[in-house]
Amino acid sequence: MKTAIKTLLSLLLSWQLMAQDHVFVETESFDDKGGWVIDQQSFVVIGSSYLMAHGMGRPVKDASTTVKFPKKGKYQVWVRTKDWAPFPKGPGKFQVVLDGKPVNTVFGESGSDAWKWYPGGEIDVKTDQVKLALHDLTGFNGRCDAILFTNAPKFTPPDKTEDLSAFRNKVLNLAGKTTEAGHFDLVVVGGGIAGTCAAISASRMGLKVALIQDRPVLGGNNSSEIRVHLMGDVDKNHYPKLGRIVREMDNGDPGNGNPDAKEYGDARKTSIVKAEKNITLYLNTHVYKAEKKGNAVVAVVGRDIATNQEVRFTGTYFSDCTGDGTLGHLVGADYRFGRESKAETGESLAAEKADDFTLGTSNLWASLERDTVSSFPETPWAIQFSDEYHIDDHKADWQWETGFGNLNTITDAEKIRDHNLRAIYGNWSYLKNNKKAKYAKRELAWVAYIGGKRESRRLMGDHILTQMDIQDGKQHPDGTVTATWTIDLHFPDPKNSKYFEGQEFFAGTKHIKVAPYTIPYRCLYSKNITNLFMAGRNISTTHVAFGSTRVMRTCGMMGEVVGFAAYMAKKYNTSPRGVYQDHLPEFMAIIKDEPAPAKP
Repeated sequence: MKTAIKTLLSLLLSWQLMAQDHVFVETESFDDKGGWVIDQQSFVVIGSSYLMAHGMGRPVKDASTTVKFPKKGKYQVWVRTKDWAPFPKGPGKFQVVLDGKPVNTVFGESGSDAWKWYPGGEIDVKTDQVKLALHDLTGFNGRCDAILFTNAPKFTPPDKTEDLSAFRNKVLNLAGKTTEAGHFDLVVVGGGIAGTCAAISASRMGLKVALIQDRPVLGGNNSSEIRVHLMGDVDKNHYPKLGRIVREMDNGDPGNGNPDAKEYGDARKTSIVKAEKNITLYLNTHVYKAEKKGNAVVAVVGRDIATNQEVRFTGTYFSDCTGDGTLGHLVGADYRFGRESKAETGESLAAEKADDFTLGTSNLWASLERDTVSSFPETPWAIQFSDEYHIDDHKADWQWETGFGNLNTITDAEKIRDHNLRAIYGNWSYLKNNKKAKYAKRELAWVAYIGGKRESRRLMGDHILTQMDIQDGKQHPDGTVTATWTIDLHFPDPKNSKYFEGQEFFAGTKHIKVAPYTIPYRCLYSKNITNLFMAGRNISTTHVAFGSTRVMRTCGMMGEVVGFAAYMAKKYNTSPRGVYQDHLPEFMAIIKDEPAPAKP
């Protein structure tokens, strides 16, 4: 242990001494992103966001910025990148261009899918400022995390995430530059439908709310970035008050993967939130750190996915609406991941043995008919299709799904998304080049590069919803949200498994119908973190019950309930559990839209 500490201190000291010899450029901070997009989905793995050339097979416009050098002279160039589809070499080729001249190395075709620093040769800097650009060569998702210019002799930048984070913070002088956002009654982490509804609900009850979202738009899976339609009914409620905010968020039913981004109502969702005087909205802010005092959350720290500026939020109550249970995980909330066994839960639909199997992640896509014939290149690096097996369709639906237990939906998020892209591009290449009568004038209009996740961590509350709760229609005293979706547990499509065993990307399901049932409030707060609520697909359920609770209108109503509960908790200066134990009649009166009962 002492040796490791001495090594780290030695590295920090050497980096401090050499800081003046380094010029470190985070690509996500480029002044002009051009046609490149910011991807933050693997922040927990690589420690930052990165730029990606998502052109669907057409090279994108250069990303560019101006770099200031402390002194003129010769610098070694290092580029942090990967070959995302090394079969044997992938298509993500790009160049680094300095003052209009590309360096000698072409990046993104190394044959390795690990994030690493690659040498780009030596440059001679003759002016104080240099225009730096990323030039995409293919349109097939080349990616770049950072670029380092160094005149430190024989220096190789670190690759390990912890070492790289320390190096990045030192060279960019990020330490001690966290901005204080202030104190909030409720800090909502995650701006999907659940988190947005939680923030609005609490705001309308008079609470001061921070809503933190790690993308530029609200709505999560229902945003234009992912394009999943809202499911679950709000007109079969036992308590009709619930669902009113969900209806405000609802932009109709454009279906899954509609090529028209406007159909998902991003601007409308944002305008509704910004109209709330009690909500402070933070977009593009990824919460990656949290502080505790005892068993309570004290603060969270978010980093801007483009500028890397950090903001600290303190709060009385917090709600994890991230889907992945990110905040709960950071503060040590009890959680489950994967499937329980029949012996553990008593559920007939549970697995024989507990495992890490989860529902997968979808990347939807769509094509459009054009007036002229278009081409699409052969894709030897993608999944290969044939006359015997291909998917003959002009757009995707929910079935385009990867994960299924062999990949972790959190730590393998990039790998899952990339596997989906290989399936999409490979199938489209087959259709364009082998079914020209049908597809000659069709072209890809949109492909999601942000993965639409279904399942990951489930944070445990005072009640764990089970299959029996759902199918027996149990009436709990704190039953709140009315859920209507089937028990909908996905699995690899058998035909897809036949041709791509262990590498499936297409799903099947069996819908097990249920009567409308209520989800107990006790599923919406943590059993061991005293001031933590949750709403969305990360609530306290078994894997089987999750198959029914996970759809977005239902998740949105959970958010509404959390807003009411946070109001009650603040009113009586109590915990989320205290609302249930000591103030349940009054709380349920709010849910039922009735006058509060008289105090005994």
